Amino acid sequence: MGYTKQLVGLLGLTICLIQSYSQLKTSPLTLTDAINRATQNNRSVTLAKLDEQVAASNYKQTDAIYLPQVGLSYTAMSTNNPLNAFGFKLQQKSISQNDFNPDLLNHPNGTPDFTTKLEVQQPLINMDMWYMRKGAAMQTEIYQLKTKRTKEYITFQVQKAYLQLQLAYNAVKVLEDALQTTKAVYTFTDNHFKQGLIQKSDVLNVQVQINTVESNLAKAKSNIGNASDYLSLLMGQLTGNVYTVAEPSQKMQTIKDSLNIESSRSDFMAMQKAIEASDMMIKSSKMSELPKLNAFGSYQLNDSKMLGFGANAYLVGAQLSWDIFKGFKTKNTIATKTLERNRLAEELTQQKEQSSLELSKTKRDISDAVTEIATQKVAIAKAEESLRILQNRYEQGIVTTTDVLQATTQVSQQKFVLAQAVFNKNVATAYLQFLTTSTK
Repeated sequence: MGYTKQLVGLLGLTICLIQSYSQLKTSPLTLTDAINRATQNNRSVTLAKLDEQVAASNYKQTDAIYLPQVGLSYTAMSTNNPLNAFGFKLQQKSISQNDFNPDLLNHPNGTPDFTTKLEVQQPLINMDMWYMRKGAAMQTEIYQLKTKRTKEYITFQVQKAYLQLQLAYNAVKVLEDALQTTKAVYTFTDNHFKQGLIQKSDVLNVQVQINTVESNLAKAKSNIGNASDYLSLLMGQLTGNVYTVAEPSQKMQTIKDSLNIESSRSDFMAMQKAIEASDMMIKSSKMSELPKLNAFGSYQLNDSKMLGFGANAYLVGAQLSWDIFKGFKTKNTIATKTLERNRLAEELTQQKEQSSLELSKTKRDISDAVTEIATQKVAIAKAEESLRILQNRYEQGIVTTTDVLQATTQVSQQKFVLAQAVFNKNVATAYLQFLTTSTK
């Protein structure tokens, strides 16, 4: 009696879970729509675009190697230093004959000066900065390529999540079919038990099977919610919405042996641009050893009164500077950047080799999955025929309830294996597309 109560309680809990699932909001979702939403709203894509904007902003900062730098200042000072006091009056153009009195020259009173000054510096020839600007320009290209690869990766993740949701729906369908079959067996078994033709244990065995299937069905429906939430996360949407999806494709696909990893893949191109940017920085360091030519100029107003703009003067000139020796700093900097550049080249080679290895494995995975799909279709047909024969014999009293339940379980298991094989094939195909994507 206690065992029966437990079965009833478990059945009630399962029904509640199924009812709560059915009350969730559902909406249809195509794979194309999911990919479009994800590539527009995914957080990783947003962050990649921000990195791209930062790189573009850093490049704009290098406009300074062509544009002048202008500064405006207003300074108020007062001194009784003989040299500075006389200089203030010279700048104010207020020197008189009396100012040459030795006593005043040696012991001046506090002399104020209010200076308004406009300064301009104009870069002319700075070869190191020019190569640095080229390197910054390549950085913007690097992050554009990284954004592209991020979108390609998110596309693959959405495809995989969408396939997982399809797999969850397939699991629900298989379990619903199994539940329907098991309930039919229960109806027949219960009727024969009431007629005294079979034992109570047979009825209980079928009840246990029904509860097991219903429990698995509730978990499968929960997996639909989990997969939907993950899709929502990838698409940058709020969770809690359950999506309905199209049936998974079981189309057999022939993989071309000539399909290879392209050097123009966006992540490879980004790494190659990083190597070229390193070359530019090495050249910039080398060019820092060359002379630099810059122009400068200033215009100022001096007065002994605040907000006075009496005397004016200008200064213009050009400066040729050359850092002849920096204690081997430039030499060591070039050596360090060269090693960093070589490391990037090795990383690129390693990435290509790793991708080539993954390509070969993915091709084999697809081939294995296609073979397994064909095998499982045959196995399912045989298992269903076996179940049909056993059901007929069971109704004739030739086989036991256990035989029928085992055959029912076998059909479900074979269908699960087929659904998993289809999932593996489609995921591997999506990954193959991700590996072989080209920017061409």
